[in-house]
This record gives sequence, structure tokens and C-alpha cells, in this order.
Amino acid sequence: MISAKLQTVRARIAAACLAAGRDPSQVSLLAVSKTFGPEAVAEAFAAGQTAFGENYIQEAVEKMAALRGLPLEWHCIGPVQSNKTRLVAENFAWMHTVDRLKIAQRLSEQRPVELPPLQLCIQVNVDGGVTKSGVAPEEALELARALQALPRLQLRGLMCIPEPAPDFATSCAVFKKVKALLDKLNQAGLQLDTLSMGMTGDLEAAIHSGSTMVRVGTAIFGGRARTV
Repeated sequence: MISAKLQTVRARIAAACLAAGRDPSQVSLLAVSKTFGPEAVAEAFAAGQTAFGENYIQEAVEKMAALRGLPLEWHCIGPVQSNKTRLVAENFAWMHTVDRLKIAQRLSEQRPVELPPLQLCIQVNVDGGVTKSGVAPEEALELARALQALPRLQLRGLMCIPEPAPDFATSCAVFKKVKALLDKLNQAGLQLDTLSMGMTGDLEAAIHSGSTMVRVGTAIFGGRARTV
């Protein structure tokens, strides 16, 4: 049952916050529903979940259409090519994976004026993987300042997807680099409030290190429903 799994995840978040001396209200849960159908999202919504993360743009838009009657908040958490930015700009509330000014410029141009500003996170390649998306940490401030100048967008913070760590301490060390980068950006005059980091396997370490939003799929929905 998705409802029971959601309850378990929420308990994990609360326990992690308690262990870190944080208020559980400081950490939000993003349910990653990629590859699962509208019925799974509807079941999670019935259990009190309203924010959902999607990696595959076309699949997500079809899902949104099927669930149009529900007050859901949709987050794009996968890579987006230039030819898909309009779908993101027109349908999502959040975009977590911005790492190029070109993509942000297209999102700004294509965001409908009647919608609220698209909420953005800059994806940071915190551990330097050569095949991974994300801006280098030393380039984040320049990109952040450029994003803040664009209309119809609101920069909220940083997102990362580090490589799996062998233990809690190592995982925390990586996540704390992203928290330190957020602090640095705020000291430079930005007003950012979001750290999108932590998934099913490492949410405790992420929360210990300052995460404000964890992205959890497997622990809620199970393994991928199908290959996309």
C-alpha cells in the first residue's frame, strides 16, 4: 500500500530531523512518481501527498492531463533538452535541474504570463563526475546571478545527485559541501531557501546536512514500473 509506505517515509524524515535537531516542518517530501501511472499518484494524493517529481517530460504531461482535477504540484527533476523546455515552462511548478543559462532563458521566454513564476534550483555537480549533469560549484554564483535577472522565474536554491556513498559520514560530507555553497551564495546577496537533496537511500544523511526537500521514489512506489 502506497499510503503505508508514505507513512514510513514520513516517519524516517521526522526521525532524521529529530536526530539532527531540526523541526520536521523544515523538510518537505517530493514523491518521485516517474514510470508510475496516474492511479499510483492518485493513491498517494489520497494519503496526503501533493508534490510529485517527474523525470520524463512527455510522460509527466500525459499524467498531469489525466489528473487535472487534483490540486497537485509538479516538479521536473530530470534533464531537459532545449526542445522540451516549453513543456516544462507550461506545465510544471518547479524545475530542479538547471545547469545552463540557455535552458533558463528558454524557460523564462516560454513561461506563460498567467502562471506564477517557475521555481528553479541549480543542479550542482558536487562530486565532479565527468558524465553527470550539473554546474561546477565554482560556477554556481555566476549562473545564479544570471538566473535572477530573468523574468517569470524564481531561483530558490540548489539540487544535487551525488554518487552513492559507502557510509553515513561520507554521504554527509558530500551533502555539506552543497549546504556550504548555498550559504556562500546567500552571503553574496542571494536569498535562497531550498536544498533539494537526498533520496530513498540517503535521505537521513541529507537531512542531517541541511536538506529542505528530499526526493523519494522507490520507498513510496517500489521499483520502476516499466522501462522508459
